[in-house]
Amino acid sequence: MINILTIYFSNVKKKYILFLSTKKDCEKQMNQKTKNILPGLGLSFIVAGISKIIAIWIPSIGAATIAILLGILLGNTFFKQPFLSKGTKLAESLLLELSIVLLGTTVTFQTIAHMGFNGIGFIIFQMAGTIVGVYLIGKKMNFSKKMSLLMAGGNAVCGSSAIGAIAPEIEASDEEKGQIITLVNLLGTVLMLTLPFIATSVFSDVLTQSALIGGTLQSVGQVVASASMVSKEVVEFSTLFKIMRIIMLVVVVFCFSKFTEKDRVKTINEVTDVKTKKKLPLPWYIIGFLFFCTVNSFVHLPEEISQGAHFVSGWFEITALAAIGLRLDFAKFFKEGVRFLIYALLVGILQIVLALSLIYVFQI
Repeated sequence: MINILTIYFSNVKKKYILFLSTKKDCEKQMNQKTKNILPGLGLSFIVAGISKIIAIWIPSIGAATIAILLGILLGNTFFKQPFLSKGTKLAESLLLELSIVLLGTTVTFQTIAHMGFNGIGFIIFQMAGTIVGVYLIGKKMNFSKKMSLLMAGGNAVCGSSAIGAIAPEIEASDEEKGQIITLVNLLGTVLMLTLPFIATSVFSDVLTQSALIGGTLQSVGQVVASASMVSKEVVEFSTLFKIMRIIMLVVVVFCFSKFTEKDRVKTINEVTDVKTKKKLPLPWYIIGFLFFCTVNSFVHLPEEISQGAHFVSGWFEITALAAIGLRLDFAKFFKEGVRFLIYALLVGILQIVLALSLIYVFQI
């Protein structure tokens, strides 16, 4: 009996020691992750703070525009260190996504209704035209079917996120995915800086300017950054146009999967043994936005909540834009081959011409 108790307590002791060891390892990992994130995240907040101060003396430009331009300047000169990348990446993605969720507390379905059926029709035809046009250009330039589809989906929907969702469905390789993500981001950067000038030169109406920016640019960050160079109103409506495109991601992924179904050869093991992790049909921040937008549409939120959410959302947005600027590496523009750059140029021209034409057709 004594031996049994001795063995039992010995096992309990071993398990407790193992638990403490595992707990210490987890704490070390968490501390290491925090150390890796803090420098870049802190720098993004500092650039955002400086931008807000500068905007006091230059209100016509605005803190958001200053943040991204200052970020580009600093990121390509003084702050090119690799250890900053994890923190700036977190600021660029998570803070911007949280900003979109909080936007739902200041937007109602009545606001979205201002876009009307014409706005919805514009988005559908813009996406469809972009997908077909980009795919045909890619095939004409001898890019593979998978690369052409990734380029089409990335530009039509939401950049890297769309490419990440489409790639496994069409069984694209990591190399193909990486090349197209780089190309889409390069194109998005160029359009991000040029579309505000086109929008303000051609159009004077907020909704029309928003349709051009929100219906054309690749990533959410690029839409917010570009629209912020025009006005706060354009930021709001451009984001709504962009959200409509992201909601269509489920449809695009399904169609691409069916389009390439005959090309994919699956082994018995792949069909029977591989368990794929279930994903949400939409990005979490879009679901969050729709939730708060629904609540705000049917329940009158107190003014304090709306103002608080707007304040926090504004800080997150400007910090994310600063991070986008800090992460923008101009050296990458010169690393891509000429054929890739020509493809990106033709896609950019297609998207702008298509958007301008459809804005006229749908009378937005």
